[in-house]
Amino acid sequence: MSFFKKLKEKITKSTDSVTEKFKEGLTKTRDSFSGKVNDLIARYRKVDEDFFEELEEILIQADVGFETVMELIDELKMEVKRRNIQDPEEMQSVISEKLVNIYNSAGEQSSALNIQPDGLTVILFVGVNGVGKTTTIGKLAYRFKTEGKKVLLAAGDTFRAGAIEQLEVWGERVGVETIKHGEGSDPAAVMYDAIQAAKSRKADILLCDTAGRLQNKVNLMKELEKVKRVIEREIPGAPHEVLLVLDATTGQNALIQAKTFKEATNVSGIVLSKLDGTAKGGIVLAIRNELEIPVKFVGLGEKMDDLQEFDAEKYVYGLFAEQVEKAEE
Repeated sequence: MSFFKKLKEKITKSTDSVTEKFKEGLTKTRDSFSGKVNDLIARYRKVDEDFFEELEEILIQADVGFETVMELIDELKMEVKRRNIQDPEEMQSVISEKLVNIYNSAGEQSSALNIQPDGLTVILFVGVNGVGKTTTIGKLAYRFKTEGKKVLLAAGDTFRAGAIEQLEVWGERVGVETIKHGEGSDPAAVMYDAIQAAKSRKADILLCDTAGRLQNKVNLMKELEKVKRVIEREIPGAPHEVLLVLDATTGQNALIQAKTFKEATNVSGIVLSKLDGTAKGGIVLAIRNELEIPVKFVGLGEKMDDLQEFDAEKYVYGLFAEQVEKAEE
């Protein structure tokens, strides 16, 4: 049974709306990437070296990342030999299967958040300005609140003009309280007060915003270290997640940012915002494979519930939806 047939069976059994969100959210990448793969397959009568060279170029253009592309092409060549594949038509299913395998083989980390069954869960958000960090916090607060959890926000980005107000607006919109100090105040002091407030209000989740001035990297990273020390001192084992928010539309630049933050702080997961706004959705694979950090959430639209937990199979379905749906039973 081809991978597309197996995937179709899973998708058919799935009753949630998340699958459709991945399909809709990855429209730009699918139209670009899958369309180019279709054209490639239509032009070739056999799977040869020229075919792989063009496929390599398509994958690089989709921002899958050079290292990941080389690994993927090598695996595809081995698979072609192993299965004695001659017909290019068979390659779409093989490519999609290898994309899932590459994502899953990069490590065993789960995309699920490390939510504490008892007591407060502290989630720290890091990332440069303009990537959608505050919006991500707001959407995640909404998600937790709809699950019945008591949520608080900590306005730790005290340097960017309007950052505190922006987080407050999201808090009001979602219906959760924002703990804040004045602009220019010490972010670590904000975190201390936020933790005390979360404890006294018996909150389940504390979502912490931080500054993102990467151009002043040394000071920023020292600041993040101080914030983490305060959190850990007040709640041993916290923060339970350090989520790095990256803008998918920036492609390889997002990968560079991820490498920088990984060097400076213990990032436990990636939130890839604005995935619906780019034709280069292959960056998901580059980040996962080259950094071995799980992509925990992806932004698939503007709506409050469009921040979705990442799923490798649903992601590949989003890339090859038409082909999966046409797969023979």
